Amino acid sequence: MEIFTAIDIDASPETVWSVLTDFDAYDDWNPRTRITGRAEAGERLVVAPGPDAEGMPTFRPRVLRADEPTELRWLGHLYVRGLFDGEHVFAIEELDDGRTRFTQSERFGGVLVRPLLRLYGDDTEAGFEAVNAALKARAEEIDGRAGDGRPEIRVEGDGHSADTEVPLSG
Repeated sequence: MEIFTAIDIDASPETVWSVLTDFDAYDDWNPRTRITGRAEAGERLVVAPGPDAEGMPTFRPRVLRADEPTELRWLGHLYVRGLFDGEHVFAIEELDDGRTRFTQSERFGGVLVRPLLRLYGDDTEAGFEAVNAALKARAEEIDGRAGDGRPEIRVEGDGHSADTEVPLSG
């Protein structure tokens, strides 16, 4: 069984990777997840619930792949291997115009998959979507492409002359 989510981000793949793998900064933007460890193949992470995900279990997955800036993949187990296992994949794909498609998926296995996903599958998918949206906002803010509430100024013509002075701050 698998959960799959995706979002397009107006930021470079390098920025998305940087936000995703800067675990120390998760408190600043990610309300669902706290991660300690390093995004390096073979490393053991601690993936714990953030303030908006109370009651979810803490996992200690091993990083299977950390290919900057395209993929972070880990494998975790609930208590023991074979009970409830999840291979979690974050994929970063460069799109046109410097944009990025970010996908987050997890393939589950083990004897408790069906009952646990029946109980928690919708919440898990909603959590993935919430993290995707928060990552998008953070990456776009860093890349300077986030909507900041200021009106957009477009210049027509040659861009070298104007009849009126336009203040750039409001």
